[in-house]
Amino acid sequence: MIPSQSFVLRGFALAILLFTPLAALHAAATPLPESAPAKPNILLIYIDNVGYGDLGCYGNSEVKTPRVDQLAREGVRCTDFYVVTTSCTPSRGAILTGRHPMRNGLTHQLASTENWTGIGLPHRERIIPQYLKDAGYATACFGKWNIGFAPGSRPTERGFDEFFGFRSGNIGYYEHLYNHEYDIFRGTERHKVDGYSTDLFADAANNFIRRHASRPWFVYLPFNAAHFVSTGNVPQGQRPEWQVPGKYLERYGWPANEASEKRRYRAVLTALDDAIGRVLDTVDDLKLRERTLVILISDNGAFMLPGRGLEVATNAPLRDGGTTCYEGGVRVPAIFRWPGRLPPGTECREMLSQLDVLPLCLAAAGAAPLQGRVLDGLNPLPTLAGVAKSPHQRIAFAYDKGTALREGSLKIVRHGGQSPWEFYDLAQDPGEARNLAAARPADVARLEAMFQTWLADVKRDASEPAARPGRAKK
Repeated sequence: MIPSQSFVLRGFALAILLFTPLAALHAAATPLPESAPAKPNILLIYIDNVGYGDLGCYGNSEVKTPRVDQLAREGVRCTDFYVVTTSCTPSRGAILTGRHPMRNGLTHQLASTENWTGIGLPHRERIIPQYLKDAGYATACFGKWNIGFAPGSRPTERGFDEFFGFRSGNIGYYEHLYNHEYDIFRGTERHKVDGYSTDLFADAANNFIRRHASRPWFVYLPFNAAHFVSTGNVPQGQRPEWQVPGKYLERYGWPANEASEKRRYRAVLTALDDAIGRVLDTVDDLKLRERTLVILISDNGAFMLPGRGLEVATNAPLRDGGTTCYEGGVRVPAIFRWPGRLPPGTECREMLSQLDVLPLCLAAAGAAPLQGRVLDGLNPLPTLAGVAKSPHQRIAFAYDKGTALREGSLKIVRHGGQSPWEFYDLAQDPGEARNLAAARPADVARLEAMFQTWLADVKRDASEPAARPGRAKK
């Protein structure tokens, strides 16, 4: 059993210096003290649609994810880590800006040709690589972009030195198609390449890390896996299925033509795990482990999609999944490893969110946010180190018509502006099976008032959403 961080305090006093007061509504990242070692490398791995119960280190005994499980043993595994929105595009805008989608102006999923003709994330927004590039980092993105590819919106125009990946929300793992159009790019140009996408992105990350081993680097590695495959991701007439090299099916004793979607999905997770392990091996081979902060997070809960066997992932023991604001949609796997800064083999049971990643990166790099820029994230390092409670009194969630707010163990959630609030005590009911709204109306009213206060505040320093271009007709 992984010990609770409440018992791991000694040896991590540095984190106290980085603690952001709980009373602060918004706080700039606190740089490391002058006596701190050289700026760390930062590896941010963002996995796609992986559910809370999909990984071995989160209780799944039927899947083989030994390398991610090892990472959890070597770092901090979070039990109450959240994304504040529950679909691919706004989730990426949120983690890269440290600002809620309702503040950064990107609240919707980019779909169809809007992926490459739309501005997406407003240009006023500043993202992690722009801060870190100014702090002397080499920066690269390998994988899924999905926040706009119009001129000025592309990765190499938003702080990344290199980009190899795709513009859209998902591609076929082999043919690399989105809406039947080839969608792999290097920089700003289409780049024809063969291979399994999970391996291609891991290999590109390894190549970049080796070439920049002598200076601090930031690698954003948003894998396509384990996103489902749809009809637009495969050639016309081909049946969409979870795509994976046969060797990963063989590890389970299954044939290469295995028909079970659930089994194929597990193999996709194992292939993803293997690719992550190869990147971590490169960090070790270059003797960079001690000065590399590794962050692994899922972009939202697994989708619970009925039909065609897509209900193969699991958010157990949580309710529902992606696109909803129930726990299965917003509470996700998250692991942090930073030797000498974070206690290995521990659990963090405090409430943290994806919005905290940017403040953590800025603190690690000795950088600061734009003057006057409101960040919704807060520096999580003291909390991850086990020397402080959560810096958040409450976290608000929103996607499409769904909204929610959690304060401590109490949570309100609803599906639309006119629907009634549901109320749950997550300490007693993490699966949100018992709606206590009728029994505790005063608590519902109090949390609703807090949500309305947040809704008013989130307009402060907000970016105007970019115009949405019409979707091209086929």
